Amino acid sequence: MPARTTLTPAYARYVLALLFVAYVFNFIDRQILAILLQPIKEELQVSDTAMGLLTGIAFALFYTCAGIPIARLADRRSRRTIIAVGLAAWSVMTAASGMVRTFAQLAVARIGVGVGEAAFVPPAHSLISDYFPAERRATAMAVFSLGVHVGLAFGFVLGGWIAQFFGWRAAFFAVGVPGLILAVVVRLTVREPARGHADGARDLSHGAAVSGAPASEPLRVVFHILRTRRAFRHLALAAALHSFGGYAFAIWGPTFFVRVHGMMSGRLGTWLGAILGVGGAAGAILGGVLADRLGARDARWQLYVPAMATVLQIPCALVTLLWPSPVPALLFLIPSAMASAIWFGPVFSLTQALVPPTMRATASAVLLFVINLIGLGIAPLAVGILNDRLAATYGAEAIRYSLMIVGFAGVLAALHFSLAARTIRADLAAARRA
Repeated sequence: MPARTTLTPAYARYVLALLFVAYVFNFIDRQILAILLQPIKEELQVSDTAMGLLTGIAFALFYTCAGIPIARLADRRSRRTIIAVGLAAWSVMTAASGMVRTFAQLAVARIGVGVGEAAFVPPAHSLISDYFPAERRATAMAVFSLGVHVGLAFGFVLGGWIAQFFGWRAAFFAVGVPGLILAVVVRLTVREPARGHADGARDLSHGAAVSGAPASEPLRVVFHILRTRRAFRHLALAAALHSFGGYAFAIWGPTFFVRVHGMMSGRLGTWLGAILGVGGAAGAILGGVLADRLGARDARWQLYVPAMATVLQIPCALVTLLWPSPVPALLFLIPSAMASAIWFGPVFSLTQALVPPTMRATASAVLLFVINLIGLGIAPLAVGILNDRLAATYGAEAIRYSLMIVGFAGVLAALHFSLAARTIRADLAAARRA
């Protein structure tokens, strides 16, 4: 019989904080490429389309495809071990990105980063759901999601200044190596709770699997349940369409300010790090708190809130892209960054609530598959293709119009958030009965 212990609120907060730090490293290692796009493009002599392929589908295809089988393993085995192994793997491949000599070698390294990072978010979502009860889960998910914005901030700031003074290769080394230490800390200090611990189970295992825990369902059963949850279909599409514009700017936004406004990478990285880090973090927390408070009275508000934020974000983003000078454009990016992050907590929390505890990692992986294949996979490539097509007419300004075109995906995202709200109460009731 595995050893048993009690999970205290303080320890749950420690695990959440550690997972947050791991998420920071996850996004630093993923996002640092964005601030380095221009010098890498110039050294390797490739097109914008090639760089869009590298930052988008080359990473996202392997990230999304590896995510579901790894999540299935996480629904059966130790989630903390899977997270630790993935963290070590993506850190090694990030450091290896600084050693490449050709575009093909860099593509292989980024594929390795994608496979390693696929082992993180679904198991982390499942762990958080077992540490925090439903009434506090959206806030916990929002705190965890702060790692996206803090990771963006550090990726831009560190990547920008290191690249400016030491070159882009040194930036990959600087952010890749520390992740190996964090992987050891995760493996040695995180406990593996029983599936559904926060929903009533109390066993805790230090081993790979909890004794007596229910077995995870076959994949076809998980897919069937998700298909029957009509709100999930719209929720996943809304998040994916929102991410389409979000990832497009996260990847190509630094290059926009370099080409159109002539900013240097160090100063630009500091601006973007502060805006996307602080603004995005504030938006994520606000979204989680509003979802928990308003959703306690009516679950539909967990989707109305991101729908309204998505609509408000669009005009601010347009002003950023159209303003003729850099500083006002960056200032208008602040409300845009806040509004664009509000959906994280509600979406991930609702996904966990729509399935039984033994399906949570897999459900999260399915959601991330849709989000990342459409948002992270296609959006950067679409911008790269548009840049090359529009360059003959608009020159360096082409990137401005490319980002405007893909940004209007937010209108469809708001529509699907609203459609998901129509059935969310019935779907949550069905999930509770199941």
